[in-house]
Amino acid sequence: MRRAAPLHRLTPLDGALALAFAAAYVALLLATAGDLGYARDEGFYFYAANRYAAWFQALLEAPRAALAPEVVDGAWSVNHEHPGLIKSLFALSNLVLQKRLGLFAMEGTSYRFPAMVLSGAGVALVYLWGTQARDRAAGACAAALFAMLPRYFYHAHLACFDAPIVTVWALCAYCYWRALRDGGARWAVLTGITFGLALDTKHNSWFLPIVCVAHAVALELRARIAAPAPAITSAPASEAAGPEACAPSPLPGAPDGSAPPAPPRAAGSWLHTRRSVAALAAMATLGPLVFFALWPWIWRDTFPRLREYALFHLNHEYYNMEFLGRNYWTPPMPRAYAPVMTAATVPAVTLCLFVAGLCAAARERLVYPLARAAARIAPASGMSALAALRASAARLRPPADDPGGTALLWFLAIAAVYGAWLSPSTPIFGGTKHWMTAYPFIALFAGAAFSAAVRRARVGLRAFALARRAEADARGQPWRARLGRGARGPLLPALLGASVVAAPVAETLHVHPWALSSYTPLAGGAPGAATLGLNRTFWGYTTGAVVAYLNEHVPPRGTVYIHDTAGPAWDMLLRDGRLRKDIRGVGSVAGADFALYHHEKHMLGQAYQAWVAFGTTSPAHIGGLDGVPVILVYRNPAR
Repeated sequence: MRRAAPLHRLTPLDGALALAFAAAYVALLLATAGDLGYARDEGFYFYAANRYAAWFQALLEAPRAALAPEVVDGAWSVNHEHPGLIKSLFALSNLVLQKRLGLFAMEGTSYRFPAMVLSGAGVALVYLWGTQARDRAAGACAAALFAMLPRYFYHAHLACFDAPIVTVWALCAYCYWRALRDGGARWAVLTGITFGLALDTKHNSWFLPIVCVAHAVALELRARIAAPAPAITSAPASEAAGPEACAPSPLPGAPDGSAPPAPPRAAGSWLHTRRSVAALAAMATLGPLVFFALWPWIWRDTFPRLREYALFHLNHEYYNMEFLGRNYWTPPMPRAYAPVMTAATVPAVTLCLFVAGLCAAARERLVYPLARAAARIAPASGMSALAALRASAARLRPPADDPGGTALLWFLAIAAVYGAWLSPSTPIFGGTKHWMTAYPFIALFAGAAFSAAVRRARVGLRAFALARRAEADARGQPWRARLGRGARGPLLPALLGASVVAAPVAETLHVHPWALSSYTPLAGGAPGAATLGLNRTFWGYTTGAVVAYLNEHVPPRGTVYIHDTAGPAWDMLLRDGRLRKDIRGVGSVAGADFALYHHEKHMLGQAYQAWVAFGTTSPAHIGGLDGVPVILVYRNPAR
């Protein structure tokens, strides 16, 4: 009988720790939101959320009138290229938490708060999953490394969909994993419901069925391959003496040339198949129902509107993005973009632990089934190398039974997301945010590697303690068992964990609020990335970093050309009180008192226009990271 993979049973302490991770992360996001400007897309979602909020109010006051098709369409047609769930949360948060309860000092934070809460929930989920699949050390390390990804930390602040879909995507994968591991209808139903929530969050959810189907098929294939080979009856000695005994069998394992019997199903394989089919069936049925129920825009003309939604993203227009000194606007896009940008923006310790965890999982889970498959294919009377392979396969110990196919699911979640960027037609304009759904699984592999390192350190420390004790006994000296206790207690993982997460924490906090300009030491930091020609910023959000300068220097009722900052995002800075109410944002540099320039390669013309209009090439103020200019403020000397 195969041994079962060790699974940590969650306790109330784990629930408390998960809640602590979530609460601490949300508190950190709230504490660091004050100097973070509003991104271009946030401005559009503020407007959409306000329209949805008006509809929610109408629904409470006059339900029948609010449900009239023309009223529904009038509200939900706004920004209908994206589903409505997260924008609905923005609307309800502003409507209830801000306008009724007044919980936030800045109104913009009320729109951002749901995404912050979901981001905190994502960190808690990573802790719980890592703890269940491995142990508490793995879960805690994975959660900390995931939370302290500089780019993810930035997106976790925003009233956008990119951080929420990371959490909901991982939650659906987790429910699917629990459905396979634990069985029962509850987790299958939850898989379907969370898939519907993911569908109503962002189109990244389209990858989930691909991952789950591939996972179910791979588990079935692995079960068949790893199943014990059928016994082969040896030929009688009298027959073996004949000349025909020297001829190789036409088919492996079948001395008479007949087809070998099909490999038997591994124990429990049918059970795993039923569980995966139940979860996939729930995704196919409950998922679309939840999606439909939560997005009023598709209540009418459902299929034409779904087609319009799908085509919008399948044929998305291309925006500009700089990569290695070249501006990309139309295909072909660089296939190396996703791996290079991941290596350049994810802290090195996280990447190293991820690679170690992935390699360890491959060694544990792939070697045995591959050896079994090779042994089945290799003829019994073949070359000596193949005979040795068959012998080694017989000696290999099968890996522990893992009904959830944990490492395989984590790997497929990463591979499916990154696989999209192997196509030269995939847009790259969003930077790292488009593959952030892979980051929880990268962190989980990293946490698993950290857990293995802790176990090895405990063994080494225990051996060292025993050696010191033997030396003390030989010298007749007293022995203090502190080293032995240290090998067993929480101090060792705490010290190792602190050494692992220290750099990501320092890096993430250092680059705030310039996270889209941040690069790791592998790329030379922000200065090295600028030299390499990697994008410095986009979305026009760094206006928030220069409001103090504008408040001090813009004359009364002065004008500022806001460049890449969206009008609604600028207006929110005014509503928050971060900008003086009399400062006016304008859409042309001509005649403005000040001009902003957000540095992007394809926008250099905007800087040239400011030079010509103001008669100077020298900015009055520069904001940036580690000496790299990101936003420049030009002042009109004639005003």
